[in-house]
Amino acid sequence: MGATMNKEKHLELIQGVIARMANCSFLLKGWAVTLVAAIFGLAAKDTNPKFVLISYFIVPFFWLLNGYFLSQERQFRELYDSVRKSSTASSDFDMNTESFAKGNASWLNSMLSVPLNMFYIPLILVVIGVMLFL
Repeated sequence: MGATMNKEKHLELIQGVIARMANCSFLLKGWAVTLVAAIFGLAAKDTNPKFVLISYFIVPFFWLLNGYFLSQERQFRELYDSVRKSSTASSDFDMNTESFAKGNASWLNSMLSVPLNMFYIPLILVVIGVMLFL
């Protein structure tokens, strides 16, 4: 019975990490929009369109960072499935996800995923549009 409890506790630990990664991804999207909006406000207030150029660095940086957190979340989801499907009831509480850092869970695939593309590509298009009209 103790071994089964260890496996359940291990799954709970992994689930906690997954939840934190998802929360970080959500917060990054909020910060990206907030900073871009603040930069637009500065550009309009001072009528200096050069402020918008900062957005060209901020948006890709947040996209990279969000891709990293999504990659980590996917790797921990695969670890969760691996632990869940393991035939042994015991757990060594291993949290190493290196073996899962490929395919769909790689950083590049995560960055180019549909959810991130649907968020960051329109944000980049808005930045470009604002720059063209200022």
